[in-house]
Amino acid sequence: MIFLFIACVTILAGLACWLLQGWIGAAYRRYRNAFSRQVTAGMSEFFLFVDPAQLWLANLCGCAALALFCYLASGMAWLAMALGAMALLVPQYLVAAMRRRRLRRFDEQLPDMLRTLASALRAGSGLQPALRHIVERAAPPLSQEFGLMLRQQRMGVPLEQALLALYRRMPTEAAGLAVSALNISLHTGGNLAETLERIADTLRARLHLLGRIHALTAQGRLQAWVMAGMPGALALALQYVDPASMHYLWHTPAGWAALGLIVVLEAAGVMFIRRIVAIDV
Repeated sequence: MIFLFIACVTILAGLACWLLQGWIGAAYRRYRNAFSRQVTAGMSEFFLFVDPAQLWLANLCGCAALALFCYLASGMAWLAMALGAMALLVPQYLVAAMRRRRLRRFDEQLPDMLRTLASALRAGSGLQPALRHIVERAAPPLSQEFGLMLRQQRMGVPLEQALLALYRRMPTEAAGLAVSALNISLHTGGNLAETLERIADTLRARLHLLGRIHALTAQGRLQAWVMAGMPGALALALQYVDPASMHYLWHTPAGWAALGLIVVLEAAGVMFIRRIVAIDV
């Protein structure tokens, strides 16, 4: 009976390991495909074309190096594995942050570009030659986006569709106003130069207001990160002062549960503070 029981347990354990291995392998392939698709699409928006396999390999090497360093520094395998797993999300976060920065930079460049375009139209230049002249002297990302729009038009894409593609790549309120004004001028005509000047003045005033709001809410954003960093700094200080007492926090299930609860509450606090200070204009 004992032998039969041991055999059954061994078979069940082997079956569970086989199923777990298959599930982990499938999850790994799904995450790798999603990573390659999202990161590659995000990088292509910045006109950076990198092999997805190389990006995935670099991401795995970085996660492994971080986990190894954490294990050598702390001696805690669970912490090293947690940090290594969290590092897998860093590339997506960086791409999203770069995209937000690119959109913000595009909005900052657009008022000057619209005013320059309006001046060129008042001087008697056509819309497309004026755009081409401005794009040649503009800085990225505005030069890249409008340059791609002009290249699409030279390849036979109608100007209206090229403008809509520009708005899909740069889905901001400022880009929407500019694209709408240009599309309306294509269908109805009118004083496009005056319309562009008014849009440029509106966008400049909006950027000035956003800058003031950003400055006034800087203290709240700093408080969020200070609040998030205080428990970690306090834990390191206590570890240095009294490592025997902190042993229960790092090496017991109750301590691990407390650490998990702290992380969840801190993340929720940072999220709520950032939502409070994120004022939409």
